[in-house]
Amino acid sequence: MSVRAGLALCLVWLAADAGEFPRTLHAFPGKSPKIDGVLSAGEWGDATQFYGVEDWIAQFTPTTDARDLSLHGFVKHDGKKLYFAFEVTDDVLYGIDTERWLPDNNPKAHDLTPEGFPWFGDEMELLINASNQWKGNETAAGNGKSWQMVCNLTKSRKGGVGKGGLLEGEPRKDVKAWATYRRWIETGAQKAAVRVKPGGKGYVIEWEVSFDPCLEVEPGRYYTTKMGSRAMGLNIALGDLDEKEKGAGNFGNFHHEDWWAGAKNVRTQLRHWGTLWIMSESKSEPASRWKATKRSRK
Repeated sequence: MSVRAGLALCLVWLAADAGEFPRTLHAFPGKSPKIDGVLSAGEWGDATQFYGVEDWIAQFTPTTDARDLSLHGFVKHDGKKLYFAFEVTDDVLYGIDTERWLPDNNPKAHDLTPEGFPWFGDEMELLINASNQWKGNETAAGNGKSWQMVCNLTKSRKGGVGKGGLLEGEPRKDVKAWATYRRWIETGAQKAAVRVKPGGKGYVIEWEVSFDPCLEVEPGRYYTTKMGSRAMGLNIALGDLDEKEKGAGNFGNFHHEDWWAGAKNVRTQLRHWGTLWIMSESKSEPASRWKATKRSRK
């Protein structure tokens, strides 16, 4: 690639940011991983890597110790599905190292209904705006255009309370969104597996997202690599419950909730997200160029 062509491509990328927050990940083509909650040797070696949560955005108590909460993330695709993996370090696992206590503001927090809190517990949230469009302060629509899904360590739609996996996210009280999310989980349009790490002190999540029906770039059109590289809005959240008293003063007694992009109280608004580039071609330059490191925010 010539210097001029490379500069032109970079300018196109800069012009196509999918959110206002200046943070970007690139998902390149790679081998399909096995979604089992185990990071097998070489399984994610072709993925873009990223780290948290030292410079992420704190919704509640800021995280100051990587042994308390941190993660090593991976992202790639195989031409039909988008894949994320998260290796989370967490010193206290809710419902495993602690009692399964409930927040004072919702005694139904563990109900697997719209009245429950799917994100209540140790959890990851994945938010994608495939359309790369928004108006004002709108949040996820709850369909292929834009969505917010949850993977909880100790409860799931398929396994019930006690077994981790995917749950319907926000807007959970929108009947259409709830039905869409549930259908995605039950049909396997999205899959996730979560396992406590050997010896505890953390867990691993592997997450699979089918382009069709989950990445609707235009009405009725879902992303394919034939469209070329594409920018989409992205946010990621890592939630952490410990003993109830550690979250005193925070909503639901959450200890930490750290976000890859955005700002406190507005992190779910589409315009505050960062950018995920789904790349149609393999990496042509050293992997270090594409890695989103701990200091990637500029």
